[in-house]
Amino acid sequence: MGHDAFSSASPLREAMSLLTAVVVFLVGFVSGVVVRTVAGLAAIVALLLVIFGVAAPEIGLIDYIVTQYYQGNELLFLAGLLFGLDAKQTRRVVVDRGTSSK
Repeated sequence: MGHDAFSSASPLREAMSLLTAVVVFLVGFVSGVVVRTVAGLAAIVALLLVIFGVAAPEIGLIDYIVTQYYQGNELLFLAGLLFGLDAKQTRRVVVDRGTSSK
């Protein structure tokens, strides 16, 4: 039988996958906090960029990061983004539930 890299994952490879997942989630979370903070300005800038047809310059490092870590982890990034967007409300709900159960 041939050697299959996916069926015989080493503990180091699994740890790196967990680390990658945590980093992607944290990047999404930070993105959500930043978007929540400057959402109005970001929306105006994005609209102007679309209207004028301006696109971000192609940067090799960004392409590498997107293809290496983001693709396939979109839902994880989105989860972090949504938690970041609603972090204050989530914190309030958790604190309220903690104090009401005592």
